[in-house]
Amino acid sequence: MAQHNWSSEVKRGIASRCGAHLEVMDEILVQLKALGWSDQELFGVQMALEESLTNAIRHGNGKDESKQVSLEWKLSSERFWLRVQDEGAGFLPAQVPDCTDQENLTACGGRGLLLICAYMTHVEYNDAGNCITMEKIRGEEENALIDVSS
Repeated sequence: MAQHNWSSEVKRGIASRCGAHLEVMDEILVQLKALGWSDQELFGVQMALEESLTNAIRHGNGKDESKQVSLEWKLSSERFWLRVQDEGAGFLPAQVPDCTDQENLTACGGRGLLLICAYMTHVEYNDAGNCITMEKIRGEEENALIDVSS
């Protein structure tokens, strides 16, 4: 990630409990709105936040309240950057079935990853598959390519 003049940089942990992510989401969205982000841009950020945080709580940590989800975010009037890491075993994003394929249209999984990639400019996973890093750059094309090599 190139040097950038961030307005806000925060590191925080949240419990692996349903709903524990809502306060953090609200905090980030309020700050971005104050930085001039439009409602349409905020909608995309909200979707990516909701999906990444609930996936870490539910799938990564199995709603085990003894485990934490670690968050780091950076905000500015031009960029939103987020890293979410859980304590789970991880997964391989390339092995998640394509939820847009005809045989997967009624399947329960995969839509969150698709939404994250649809709204973010860049999306990366660590090798273990338990950490996602994403960035939205205002004015740049969405539909991120997933990089699993970080």
